[in-house]
Amino acid sequence: MWSQTTLALPPYPRGFHLVTRRVLDAVPQIAELRVGLLHVFIQHTSASLTLNENADPDVRVDFETAMNHAVPEDLPYEHTVEGPDDMPAHVKASMMGASVTIPIADGRPNLGTWQGLYLCEHRDRASSRTLVLTLQGERRGE
Repeated sequence: MWSQTTLALPPYPRGFHLVTRRVLDAVPQIAELRVGLLHVFIQHTSASLTLNENADPDVRVDFETAMNHAVPEDLPYEHTVEGPDDMPAHVKASMMGASVTIPIADGRPNLGTWQGLYLCEHRDRASSRTLVLTLQGERRGE
């Protein structure tokens, strides 16, 4: 089985936002699979995706702090047409990545106990973001 859908996320403020539930709700076909993969791809160059700790909200704050330390906004960037946060956002997005792949087992995402999917918004004022969700796998009973 193969299926693909897009998911439009509303604008989020700069930071790290758990979107696991939104993504899973957009692909109810997961419940049909015995084994498979869900590939999640973001169609943007100034936001990214990552899997990480989903229980403690302090993790989100620490991610933002660490990324701002690793990629400061006050470097002498050449690409500044879209504002001072744009080029640092591109660098952060490249570092974090544009996609994640989640294994599916017995109709459920096979994530670790404390893992969740984050939208990493690197712009101060971002627009909505679009995710491409590609599901592949073997249906139960096949």
